[in-house]
Amino acid sequence: MLLEGLLLPLTTPFYPDGRLNLRKLEHNADRYSKTPVAGLVVLSEQGEPTMLSEEETRQALQSAIDSAAMEKVMVAGVSRDSVVETLGLVEFAAKAGYDVVLVRQPSFLRGSTKTKELLTYFRAVADRAGAPVVLYSPDASLSQDVVVELAGHPQIIGLIDGGGAERIQGLKAGTAGVKREVTVTPVFAAVTGRMLAQRGAEGAGTFIAANTLSDGGAALAVAPPKPAMKTRSKVVGFQILSSHTAGMLDGLQAGAIGLMPGFAASAPQACYEVLAAWKDGDFGLVQEKQARLQAAVERVEVALGIPGIKFGCDLNGYFGGRPRLPLLPPTGEERGEVETLMRGLRN
Repeated sequence: MLLEGLLLPLTTPFYPDGRLNLRKLEHNADRYSKTPVAGLVVLSEQGEPTMLSEEETRQALQSAIDSAAMEKVMVAGVSRDSVVETLGLVEFAAKAGYDVVLVRQPSFLRGSTKTKELLTYFRAVADRAGAPVVLYSPDASLSQDVVVELAGHPQIIGLIDGGGAERIQGLKAGTAGVKREVTVTPVFAAVTGRMLAQRGAEGAGTFIAANTLSDGGAALAVAPPKPAMKTRSKVVGFQILSSHTAGMLDGLQAGAIGLMPGFAASAPQACYEVLAAWKDGDFGLVQEKQARLQAAVERVEVALGIPGIKFGCDLNGYFGGRPRLPLLPPTGEERGEVETLMRGLRN
């Protein structure tokens, strides 16, 4: 699966009384699908995954993919501290149609030097996963040695990392020998499983000629099958994406093939413009696009965190709403500050 481009981490909406608001999640998935992002990530760190019960987790995963456009790469956050619980969510996500599962190291092993336990966890999950696995280290706590060791596993295709340029350069160098072939469209965009399934369903009909009817009845006009979807292959390495919003440009310069900035939930277009300018080779413009995000990112994402990102969503026409307790929404003063900072970042 090709991960190139901007992946957008969805927030998880709740009603004022704390119940999961699936209707607003569906609204967000549908509206984000109309932006130029490459894919949507459900239950990343910005989705408050540890706040959800097992049943709510499955409901959120199902609702999001049911509402997303089929050409968007769908990534499911499935991390649990045990292998067996993680595999249960991997199986659910794969059956729901997710293209990739996002797996973070267990909470009790974050920042740990217990390499053997970390390798065992990820390999045990990847060995039995029904979908490709992407490692997730938003705090850059997963050691480079572990990542490089896991990059050779055929089912582990990439990493979303919150580290800086030096770390990404080291990871690129350490995984340079990994080469894989992925299926893409004629314009080298990702081909999702739902695109293939849709095309297969559309082409399942048959064409019946009138002269084959022996009872003299009227012929029914049945459309012939649509031609098979045109695809091609592309060779990619171990795919590394940066989740460090303030360092998007640094990450791209260091070799990241894509981005998953937390702030993209609040301002998808502004974040995408950084990537678009980079692809166009306009270094001056990409610097300008990155610089105009800095103040808002530092206050909204870094200082206020998920409550700030959710309020930013509200400002841009997506539903953010309140975070789940014990997280608290921004104060009136903080809301005013965020509104000022995001005035030039409206979609």
